[in-house]
Amino acid sequence: MAKSTKSSPKRKSQKPYPDFPLTAHPSGRWCKKHRGKQYYFGRIDDWQSAYERFQREWPYIIDGRVPPAADTGDACSVRVLCNEFLNSKRHKLDAEELSERSFRDYYKTCASLVENLGRDRRVDDLRPADFERYRSRLAVNLGTVSLKNEINRCRVVFKYAHDQRLVDQPVNYGQSFNRPSAKMIRRARNAAGPKDFTANEVRRILNACEGIAIEVDDIGGVQSIQPKRDPALIAMVLLGVNCGFGNTDVASLPQSVVNLDSGWIEFPRPKTEIRRRIPLWPKTVDALRVAIASRPDPKDPDNVELCFLTAHGNRWVRIQERRIAKDDVEGGNSTTESRVVPIDALSQKFARLLKTIGIGEGRGFYSLRHTFETQGGESTDQVAVNAIMGHVDSSMAGVYRERISDERLQAVVETVRQWLWPGDVPANP
Repeated sequence: MAKSTKSSPKRKSQKPYPDFPLTAHPSGRWCKKHRGKQYYFGRIDDWQSAYERFQREWPYIIDGRVPPAADTGDACSVRVLCNEFLNSKRHKLDAEELSERSFRDYYKTCASLVENLGRDRRVDDLRPADFERYRSRLAVNLGTVSLKNEINRCRVVFKYAHDQRLVDQPVNYGQSFNRPSAKMIRRARNAAGPKDFTANEVRRILNACEGIAIEVDDIGGVQSIQPKRDPALIAMVLLGVNCGFGNTDVASLPQSVVNLDSGWIEFPRPKTEIRRRIPLWPKTVDALRVAIASRPDPKDPDNVELCFLTAHGNRWVRIQERRIAKDDVEGGNSTTESRVVPIDALSQKFARLLKTIGIGEGRGFYSLRHTFETQGGESTDQVAVNAIMGHVDSSMAGVYRERISDERLQAVVETVRQWLWPGDVPANP
């Protein structure tokens, strides 16, 4: 009698979600293999506890060491350190001593530390090999400048642990957790190419924001697209190229600092609190009038003074508290906890626009700031350019300089305007 060749039905996956790192073993336990050896972390019917144990023990296993007992007593874990650190930074954020952008960066750094070093890993048990391995992982996805900044932030977090006496001794990073050299950073920048926009690209971006049809190259040839007009984005882009504003600048711009009658903005840079006085182009003034008049109502009364809000009435760049199920984030139990979530809706919206109109990757809204700095320098008045950009001038001249004349500031923005629209009548004749 011939044997049946019918294959047995495939067993339904028991993973709680697709990228769950553990595999169901026939013995009824979650497991993971490392260097030919199988490691078990708990029963299949209690995947949350198994995942917590995996998070705690896996860093030791891949390091060839025996995991310690689950109870760390009074020892400071990576999770405890990150929570303490972020609470401290949140107080500074609330007191306006720290920018939202800096807080977002610290939050992402802490999330990465918890994920890669293990949430329950004792800080005083971290070894140079852990940081060497972590740096290798970071280097896979980060450029040299981003890697340098990330390592700096990591060191700030662990310095906080010793300064606050959460650990008795400073963390030993070893020799491998070093920042990329200045030479490597220059090499990477040369390879990546310019971070600014050309005049044609800026005009293309503005046309798309105006709702003017744009032709883009497609696989089947040239295709014409019709973007939707966006008054707020028109004004924000013009502020980027006219004033050198970045994401946080436009997201936190209050109407009280904008004088549309005189055509001037007096607005300290949020990151440095350096005073800025900037002349506006007529087109920027007109765009601001339209954007402010059509701005949605704020969801939060504290944002009523802002020039720009999203369609839902939120700040474009913000920190938001959310209730998140613990097992959705860390594999814990089914309770919920409050988490601060950094949101930069402007970066997301601008990235979609660039992709739609066929402008290459590697640039974003902040590239408008690069563009202003580059073209403003053609005015040959770098001091005035720095004043508009809000750069810190630590020189002795910067200490003694009390002001820069309006004529010098106008000359800088007029240089950029003539670069963008050659032959236009001067904005301030």
